[in-house]
Amino acid sequence: MRRRKPMPAGDFPAEIVDLNHLGRGVARVDGKATFIADALPGEQVQFRYVQMGKDADEGQCVAVERASPHRVEPRCAHFGLCGGCSMQHLDPPQQVTFKQKQMLDQLARIGKVQPAEVAAPVVGVGADAVWGYRRRARLGVKLVPKKGGVLVGFRERSSHFLAALDSCVVLDPRVGQKLRVIGAMIETLSIANRIPQIEIACANTVALVFRVLDPPTEADCARLLAFGEAQGFSIYLQTGGPNTIRPLSDDAPALCYSPDGSELSLQFEPTDFIQVNGAISQQTVNQALDWLDLQSGDRVLELFCGLGNFSLPLARRGARVIAVEGEDGLVRRARANAARNRLDVRFEKADLFTTGADVDWLRDDFDKVLLDPPRAGAREILPIVAARKPSHIVYVSCHPGTLARDAGMLVHEHGYRLVRAGVMDMFPHTGHVESMALFVRGV
Repeated sequence: MRRRKPMPAGDFPAEIVDLNHLGRGVARVDGKATFIADALPGEQVQFRYVQMGKDADEGQCVAVERASPHRVEPRCAHFGLCGGCSMQHLDPPQQVTFKQKQMLDQLARIGKVQPAEVAAPVVGVGADAVWGYRRRARLGVKLVPKKGGVLVGFRERSSHFLAALDSCVVLDPRVGQKLRVIGAMIETLSIANRIPQIEIACANTVALVFRVLDPPTEADCARLLAFGEAQGFSIYLQTGGPNTIRPLSDDAPALCYSPDGSELSLQFEPTDFIQVNGAISQQTVNQALDWLDLQSGDRVLELFCGLGNFSLPLARRGARVIAVEGEDGLVRRARANAARNRLDVRFEKADLFTTGADVDWLRDDFDKVLLDPPRAGAREILPIVAARKPSHIVYVSCHPGTLARDAGMLVHEHGYRLVRAGVMDMFPHTGHVESMALFVRGV
C-alpha cells in the first residue's frame, strides 16, 4: 500500500491572487494551487496546511502580513469557528463584486456566452441590511454537557460538531439573539437529548419546528407552550417525515409574507421553501417582472413556481399565468394563495425534469417565460420551452454553473441572445451566488 505523504508542519508564506467559489483565498505554493481560508486577494499571509490533495491543497490563514484594503473586522464573535459564514472579513460591497465575477466567469467558461449588459447588483438598503436578514434556517441541536449544556446553532467549519454559539448575527434577531435561551429551555425537557434539529421560519410571526425522536411528555409540552408564549414563538413538533409537522397549539397564527412589497400576501407552512432574505427577494421579484417587459394580457409560463412567489405578482400586473411546480403541497398552497388574493392563476403539478412536450399545460401558446429552478438548473425542460419560441425568458438562478450551462444552450442551440445578467445579494457573508439573466429571441 502506498503511504500518504505527511502534511507539512509549521507556518508557510503565501501571496493570495484570487478567491475561489467558496470564498477562500487562492495561492500558488511551490507551483500548486492552495486554497486558504480567511485570506483575501492581494494579501501576503502565513498559513498552515489542513488538507493535501493530488491537484490542490487547503490551508488556514494564521497571520496577515500585508492586509487587503477590503479586509474588515468580522462582526460575529464566532467567525472562524462557525461554518455558517465564510466572508465576514471582506467588506460587503467587495463580496458583491466577487459574486458578480463568479457569475461572469462561469458564463464565459461554461456557457461560452457573455451578457450584452451587466445589470447593477440587487443589494439591501443601508449598512445593516447584511445583518439579521436570514428568515429560514435549520439549526442543529445537541446536548453536550462539556460545552455548557444544549447547543443550538450551526456546525463548526469543516466539521460535524455543533459550534458553541451564543448568538448569530445573520439570523433574524428574534431567533439569532436567543440561541442560548432556546438551548437552556431544551435542557429542561425530559427529551433534551432526543431533539436533533429545529427548523425556523420568520415572517409576520416566528415558527420553531422541533424535530423530536421521542414523544414529549405533557410537562414537556407545557414548557414548550409557555416558552413560545413568553418569547413570541409558535411551536411545532415533527415526529417523523415532513407530513408529521403539527403546531403544538391550535391557535398558532398563519405564517405569511408579501412577495413584492405590495398588499399581496402569501401564506406558507414553516418548512416550505421561501427565499431566506425577504428584502432582496422582493427586489428580485420586481426586477424579474420588469425584465419580462410585461404587457397587459401577456401569456406567461412560469416554471418551478413554488408557493406563487412570482406567479401572483405576475397576475397582479395583468399577465395570464400558467405556473408549474413539482411538489404537491406547494401546488395546493399556491392555489389557495391565488384564491385568497383573488387572482386568476392556473397552477399545475409536474416533474419538470421528466416532463414531455405533450402535456396539457403546454398546449396553450405563451409569450414569455420565467424560470426559477433549483441548483440542478432547467436543462431538461429548456428545449421544450425554447421550441415554443417565447420572446423573453427570465432565468432566476441559485447556481452560476448551471445557469451558465443553460445559457449556453439557449444562445448556441435555440437562437436567444443573453441581453442582461446580474447578481442578487441574497446570502451576504457567504459564497452563495444568486443571479438573474434575460434572454430575448432573435436579433
